[in-house]
Amino acid sequence: MTTAPTAHTAAPAHTLSDFDFDLPPALIAQHPAPERSASRLLDGSGPTPVDRIFRELPDLLQPGDLLVFNDTQVIKARLFGEKSSGGKLELLVERVLPGAGHEVVAHMKVSKKPLPGAVLYMAGGPRQGGFTATLLERWPDEQGALFRFRFSGEPHALMQRHGHVPLPPYITHTDTAEDERRYQTVFARHPGAVAAPTAALHFDEALLAQIEARGVARASVTLHVGAGTFQPVKTEHLHEHTMHSEWYNVPEATIRALADCRARGGRVVAVGTTTVRTLESWARSGQTTGDTDIFITPGFQFKVVDALITNFHLPKSTLMMLVSALAGYDHIRRLYAHAIAKQYRFFSYGDAMWLPRTPTSGQR
Repeated sequence: MTTAPTAHTAAPAHTLSDFDFDLPPALIAQHPAPERSASRLLDGSGPTPVDRIFRELPDLLQPGDLLVFNDTQVIKARLFGEKSSGGKLELLVERVLPGAGHEVVAHMKVSKKPLPGAVLYMAGGPRQGGFTATLLERWPDEQGALFRFRFSGEPHALMQRHGHVPLPPYITHTDTAEDERRYQTVFARHPGAVAAPTAALHFDEALLAQIEARGVARASVTLHVGAGTFQPVKTEHLHEHTMHSEWYNVPEATIRALADCRARGGRVVAVGTTTVRTLESWARSGQTTGDTDIFITPGFQFKVVDALITNFHLPKSTLMMLVSALAGYDHIRRLYAHAIAKQYRFFSYGDAMWLPRTPTSGQR
């Protein structure tokens, strides 16, 4: 499988500390809004922030625009089990490997890691209706945190039956039926993500119908969001950070839709940072499918995306760097200060922002 090239484009003036900010813990959303489109929407299209409701999004769109969504589907990737000794453990499946071998790549949380060849008893093991996972080897990933396992049955079926919704680490409750429904977009199609493309969680069928009626087109890409999206940046100098990789696909129909949008003078509006990473990876590599470890920081020249719909992101995160690259570092600092003062809800279950690309951050 081919890999899109890494893009380390950090401006020398910016270091990790530049993307830090103080966030009151009370603003970290633990549950979604009662209705998807009832979340708040911070309009960052002008120098002064405008407070809106997400269902007002059609007012910010123009006939001829193209909304591009990530249609990945979150899998119930968190699994609990034990070693033969009785020691408890947890697996977080990062990727199901292709083929009929029932193999997966997963994070493992356990007090003492077992050796290759060890058989783990998941969900009680076969005697209690569960299954086994055999540890094969350490997986050669960027962070050295992944392992390859062979499940005793088809992985997707076993996860659907025994798994739990892989809620982000800052959500403190255990997953519920509400999470299974709401930590998933209404148009999710391709199973493989361990984190939701959260900006798309605000869209419901009624809002999608209003957007279509306004003459706005839709297209989809797929990027299977990995647990690395929550990986903290540990180096003060951004160019030293090793970015996690994720699998993506840009369908031929979407490539045609992008060309049609450009031909009619419309804007390409990415729904979520994962869509941005997918489109810009494809634009640079020419690869319609593969793995990408693209790292978008201030100074990056966008080739595809004209505007972004996104949630609020973690301090010092790669996603804070991405939105600063697209909308301008100082502008993002002002918008975040406004959001905190107005008590917007942050992170996966939180509110959203509308961000046009600053003219200096891209070219057609």
